[in-house]
Order: sequence, then structure tokens, then C-alpha cells
Amino acid sequence: MGEAVHTDMMAEFLRASGGAVVMDGGLATELEAHGADLKDTLWSAKCLFTCPHLIKKVHLEYLEAGASVLMTGSYQATIQGFLSRGFSQDESESFLKLGVELACEARDTYLGKCSNSSDEPKDGARLRERPILIAASIGSYGAYLADGSEYSGDYGKEGNLEYLKNFHRRRLQVLAEAGPDILVFETIPNKIETQAYVELLEECNLHIPAWFAFPSKDGINVVSGDSLTECVFIADSCKEVGAVGINCTPPRFIHALVLSIRKVTNKPILIYPNSGESYDPVRKEWVACSGVSNEDFVSYVRKWHEAGASLIGGCCRTSPDTIRGISKALHGL
Repeated sequence: MGEAVHTDMMAEFLRASGGAVVMDGGLATELEAHGADLKDTLWSAKCLFTCPHLIKKVHLEYLEAGASVLMTGSYQATIQGFLSRGFSQDESESFLKLGVELACEARDTYLGKCSNSSDEPKDGARLRERPILIAASIGSYGAYLADGSEYSGDYGKEGNLEYLKNFHRRRLQVLAEAGPDILVFETIPNKIETQAYVELLEECNLHIPAWFAFPSKDGINVVSGDSLTECVFIADSCKEVGAVGINCTPPRFIHALVLSIRKVTNKPILIYPNSGESYDPVRKEWVACSGVSNEDFVSYVRKWHEAGASLIGGCCRTSPDTIRGISKALHGL
């Protein structure tokens, strides 16, 4: 699939979405709200074998809140991580595929409800038939390490190009084979992993478009200190990449980051910030600090869209209420 095909697909999706796409919000946040214990090295990926029904339930809640993009529960799901827990290679690959299957099932269930007015949600959310994309989530190598290095980009001696490519290769192939609409590389902390992903996309011939999302903790660079614009330039050079942007970053930095990204790419820009709270990787829990309320988060949405962001959602500590607010801000729904 060539660059022109990916470009046409994104243009049509944006057109059908009214020029602005509502993405989903924090999956792990809602899984915990439903009682899942995520204090584990696999984090939300643990639910793929302990409570997959909860993942589908959360997907449905985000669709009913107005999301048109579902991120699969595979962010911290890696073959190596599952193998370390005693699962076989086949079982490990099946968990990756399951993440895509659950999102696809949720989409099918939701669209089925759209054709049956008696299934109107009790909370008054509107059921609206629309294009919905399934995005296979791919977390960084640091997410697999589960030591917080996805927020520093410091991988030590293992942080070289070939090692990272070998780590991610089979995972990408399995996820692509599962049939998502998009591959989303999330929370990419440094330039070397950006390059590794681009080379894998070019070498593996996956025939599926990809989105790249970078975190920032200073509003200028990615979390490793590498230049954001250099990382975006690397992603932009890959014909398989259909959109680039920012995730898991405090809302106060987003506007300036969108303006910086627009200077180096004409591709659609996606943003899904966190709530502004900080995460303790040792205790594996969020520490309330300067996080913003749903109301404050949503108040930025129009400004972000006007700056150039065309796909907007939420990351950690955001909820269906956040997405409902984003949908209302962008579409009046």
C-alpha cells in the first residue's frame, strides 16, 4: 500500500468525520475503575488473559461517548513479556491478536446498537453510526521494561537500532495480521526508536498505515531530550505513516507542540494528552498533582483543533466523560 493510498484513506476518514476525529481515552484508567488490578509489569495487557470482557466493555463505553478511534489493549503487550510469564509463543501471539479482536467486536456491537433504537444508552449518550477505526496500540521498548523508561528514553546498552528492531519485529507482524485499520506507535521517547519503527515499516511490507505519537515533558522536546521536530521529520519521511502527533503529555504543552509539528509535516496531527498528573513507576500508581479537570481539559479542544490538530482524544487519567466533552466541543454532540 503506497503513500497515496494512505493519504486518501486519511483524507476520506477526516472528511467523513466532519474534519475532526474524536479518539478514545485512557483504557487502563477505565479498567481500574471497573475493578481491574493493574499493578503488574504487564499493566493493562494483563487483562488480555485475566478479564478480556472488561476491555471490550471499556471500548464500548468510549464508542458510546463519541469516539471514532479505538486503541487496542496491546500497549504493554509484548511477546517477550508474555513469555516471561510462562506463556508459549503461540499463546503470546494469540493475546496480541485478541486485543484487536476485542476492539473489532466492540465496534460491531456498537454499530449493531445504532440500528436498534431500543438499545439507546441509559445515560442519554447518542448512538450515531459513523466510520470507526481500530488502531493497534504499540508501546515503546520502555513500556515493556515497566521501569518508567518510556518517559525518559534511557534504554542503556540495549537502546541501539538493531536491538530495538529485533524486539519489535514479530509483534508488528502479528498485530498487522490481526486486521486492524491502523498501527499506532505510542509514547515514543527518543529518536532511535522512531528510526527503528520507520525501518521496520519499510522492511516488513505490512500494507497498513501507521500513526506515530510522542510524549513531551517540557513542551519542546520528546521526553529523552531529543528534538521533537527531528523525530517528526523521521516519521514524516516514511510513506507508511499517515499521521503524527503527541500523547501522554500535559494539556498545557499541547498547543505549542502542535504548532511545532505543523512546521515539519503536512500530515494530519493527532493529540491525546494525559490529565497532567504524574506517574510513579515504582509504586505503579498516579500521583495527583497539577492535573486538570475534565472541564478544563475540554476547554482547550477548540484551540488545539484551530492550531492544526485533526484527531483529538485522551491518554492516561482521561475517561468517557472526557471524550464526551471532546465530542461536544468538536461536533456539538
